[in-house]
Amino acid sequence: MFEKKEIDMMIIDSPLWNDPENHRYLASYFDTYPGVWRHGDWVRFNSDGSGIILGRSDSTINRMGVRMGSSEIYATIEDLPEVVDSLVVGLELSGGKYLMPLFVVLKEGLKLDDDLKTKINNKIRHTLSPRHVPDVIYAVPEVPRTLNAKKLEVPVKKILSGIPVEKAVNVDSMSNPQSIEYFADLAGKIDKP
Repeated sequence: MFEKKEIDMMIIDSPLWNDPENHRYLASYFDTYPGVWRHGDWVRFNSDGSGIILGRSDSTINRMGVRMGSSEIYATIEDLPEVVDSLVVGLELSGGKYLMPLFVVLKEGLKLDDDLKTKINNKIRHTLSPRHVPDVIYAVPEVPRTLNAKKLEVPVKKILSGIPVEKAVNVDSMSNPQSIEYFADLAGKIDKP
């Protein structure tokens, strides 16, 4: 473990933009477990000592009291030959309601029809949990990603919740900034139970 004094000495320049005193940096990465760096990703360690980053811990889907990492849903859905990529978010709505939309990128030439929706839902229901069957499935041209290829779940969730794109995501940090426009357009139209 590092003492705060040691952490301050290790930081030559602030790693976060417009954070010259490192307040946001320290709050983001060292407040949860003082002196221990917490990055916010779920990691699975293998028997050989290597690790696989599975996804953001702050994008856990909490459906009817059952928590599941989005990476588990992705692994299940993307195991289907029709699905190339996917993104899922959980939206807390007014009145205690919850909406879980699933976005899928399909293999070229395929359409998202009722049979494929049923196949996706059944795969989730039988492999993971009936509670994590999405409320709605959308076919999208691509999943928004960072420059290092992480799925942008939290910014998409913010945008679908009504936060303007410029406040939800830094498009300069995206590998495919045009992809976020689909979600901005959908934000006002998405069906909410």
